[in-house]
Amino acid sequence: MAAPMSASSLLDALRDEGLTVVEVGDWRHHNRNHKGAWGPVHGVMIHHTVTKGSERTVRICRDGHASLPGPLCHGVITKDGRVHLVGHGRTNHAGLGDDNVLRAVIAEKALPHDNEANTDGNRHFYGFECENLGDGEDPWPAAQLEAIEKATAAICRHHGWSARSVIGHREWQPGKVDPRGFAMGTMRERIAERLK
Repeated sequence: MAAPMSASSLLDALRDEGLTVVEVGDWRHHNRNHKGAWGPVHGVMIHHTVTKGSERTVRICRDGHASLPGPLCHGVITKDGRVHLVGHGRTNHAGLGDDNVLRAVIAEKALPHDNEANTDGNRHFYGFECENLGDGEDPWPAAQLEAIEKATAAICRHHGWSARSVIGHREWQPGKVDPRGFAMGTMRERIAERLK
């Protein structure tokens, strides 16, 4: 069981991995902790935003919208490869997912097919929203993919996790397709190589 990183530890880990980090408002205290516990944490989840424009994307991920209050993740990875920290603590990114997937992430084993939504993922996962329309055509710039690799590796390195602790939203919750446009298996290979 892993306790969540402190805000300072997260910031330091991301910068130590060579990332450009933007601190957005009072991100250290912006969370949904009043809705439930954050932790123990077991992994990192990757999403796409279905938005266009970095400034608008960061604002939506920080503030949320009428049907889903923010923050919607811990960090937003924009197309230029910067990581915008918008929250620390419980955030509205993972929703309910498959308990068998969570067990596989904890054991760092191959993921089963997600076929139910019975477990609170907001409690157990760090979340990164990545600026992309999610239509399968919007490109993923090299700088952005490298930032996804570095950000997830930074958290895995801190906790002593392998790349198997990084999953896509589509691998957690039935019906989700994000992140669309790159293979999570390939991304985990990149993360594993970085962790060496």
